[in-house]
Amino acid sequence: MSTKAQQPHYLNVGDLRVEVVRKPIKNLHLAVYPPDGRVRVAAPLRVNDDAVRAAVLTRLAWIRKQQQRMAEQPRYTPREYVSGESHYFQGHRYLLNVVERPGPPHVAIRNLHTLELCVRPGSDRAAREQVILAWHRAALKAEIPLLIAKWEPVLGVQVADWGVKRMKTRWGSCSVKARRIWLNLDLIQKPPHCLEYVVVHEMAHLLVPNHGPAFVA
Repeated sequence: MSTKAQQPHYLNVGDLRVEVVRKPIKNLHLAVYPPDGRVRVAAPLRVNDDAVRAAVLTRLAWIRKQQQRMAEQPRYTPREYVSGESHYFQGHRYLLNVVERPGPPHVAIRNLHTLELCVRPGSDRAAREQVILAWHRAALKAEIPLLIAKWEPVLGVQVADWGVKRMKTRWGSCSVKARRIWLNLDLIQKPPHCLEYVVVHEMAHLLVPNHGPAFVA
């Protein structure tokens, strides 16, 4: 048997994607890394994947606590909404180009790298921000119904209502009694699979309201 460290591989433990690397060590070590709460396990060579899964499950509450702390940290530096500033939309990075001209304000993606913000002359930071947020909200609201419709028959649940709002510490939430889910407006800045993951996660709470073993399963 080799005594060298092996190449990392990944395990899915419930809704967690866990990086596993085996090394010539005596004890298993589990860590959660910033900024996004990535989970990594360094395991002895003799420890198999089932044992790694069991170890992750026994520390699931601790992992969630660490990820929550990281989620509560500011995710973005404050935006000034000026030309040359970086902005993200559906996982892509764009450079903002602010154009001042009469007429209704609007936002448009001009090419692979440019996000154009058209505003009235003299518009301040707050006004520019509201135009961007309104554009984000409209884009996110166009995606959510499609994802709910896709996953309702798969999960065997029905969502009575859904909404979008800004959240400081969560990507989503679910009111089981009202069968309503809420999604964080910032999700429109992330890759589409992140939005889909959060939608499915919150819909799954209609089956299991907590994050216990049944939800993980």
